[in-house]
Amino acid sequence: MECLGCNLANQNLPVHVVFEDEYVCCFLDYEPYNEGHILILPKIHVHDVEELDENTANAIMKVSILLSKAIKRLFNPDGITICQNGGIFNELTHYHMHVVPRYKDQSFADFYSDDETVIEDESKLKETTRKLVEAISELIK
Repeated sequence: MECLGCNLANQNLPVHVVFEDEYVCCFLDYEPYNEGHILILPKIHVHDVEELDENTANAIMKVSILLSKAIKRLFNPDGITICQNGGIFNELTHYHMHVVPRYKDQSFADFYSDDETVIEDESKLKETTRKLVEAISELIK
């Protein structure tokens, strides 16, 4: 069975990459909770968190910190939610972590109860990617 997550993480399918290294690929969620919602995927196939090797796990945590700093700088959220869904709740069947800017009075319940799928406009995704890449570059100088 071909893995969608592997294809996304290794850019065999189109994604809006904001950061990558030898272990992970970070790109915008195409159904974002808010502008700046990023997914972190390991480039190797891993289904659940306990399967991560030490180098990949460390890379994921390091980049989650970097992405949080960039999101705070650009979007001034009231907070950031960092989460991953395992087991049957892992819709990609490939480990991934969400880094999501959040604002006061927002509820994930409202987002997930909405029957309408929101796929971000391509030009908006490109602009958000550009802004994040620029902010990340400034942070790692």
